Amino acid sequence: MEEAWRGSKPQVGEYMTQDVATVAPEATVEEVAVRIAESDNHSGYPVCDRRRVEGFVSARDLLLADDGEPIWKVMSTNLIVAHPEMKVTDAARVILRSGIQKLPVVDDAGNLVGIISNADVIRSQIERATPEKVGKLIRTLQNIHGVNFERTRRTVPLDDLVPTQGRVYADELEGRRYELEHGLAEPLVVIDNAGAILLADGHHRVLAADRLDIDEMDAYVIETGEPLDLGMARTAQKENLTSIDDIEVVDYARHPLVETTKRLQSESE
Repeated sequence: MEEAWRGSKPQVGEYMTQDVATVAPEATVEEVAVRIAESDNHSGYPVCDRRRVEGFVSARDLLLADDGEPIWKVMSTNLIVAHPEMKVTDAARVILRSGIQKLPVVDDAGNLVGIISNADVIRSQIERATPEKVGKLIRTLQNIHGVNFERTRRTVPLDDLVPTQGRVYADELEGRRYELEHGLAEPLVVIDNAGAILLADGHHRVLAADRLDIDEMDAYVIETGEPLDLGMARTAQKENLTSIDDIEVVDYARHPLVETTKRLQSESE
């Protein structure tokens, strides 16, 4: 299948730090403040009862609290957490959009199994639309269709694109919008099938760009040279996708592996 070129994405469990410093709910504000002051790496800690995550306490939470106050009274309890099987790219977007520096990583029972930070995300070398990635798609297409393809890079009008994915998620669009506004967006990957420009990779980016009134985007273009019966084209035809206006934005969906601690706790009770 042509989709095989995408490969597997790095998961949080592969890059998270497993040896996590925590504090107990009964620890006092003074005790935690001292730990933060003496640490070079921590501005806050997950609050755990044994392995179970109960909340998170940061230096900000301690500012107006009495020294003898137990941490469970001042900690934040409505947390965003990651799951070990979550894609690192998704964790990166959560960190980017929320402004937090670290995400506790919990299993299905709400037990702390690690923490992933900005540094871990960088270390994972998030897969981008590099020439090597495009080359992998070309090799896949060549194996399927037995012909050679040319690769170019140019600007493509959004109005010319034929999507090959019928649904995107509203929360993902916010991260793509930020990337576009700050010049961080990666190029699209498209296939020029003898004049029909199929969007292979970048559906969220395209929708975010359209909302910003951007008319064209940088793209890696794979040229077929002659019309081919591509699986992506059949998918677009089957789902009646002819332009980016046909892409559905799903407003109610959330990433299934990003949950609040409260939800995880209620599900395991």
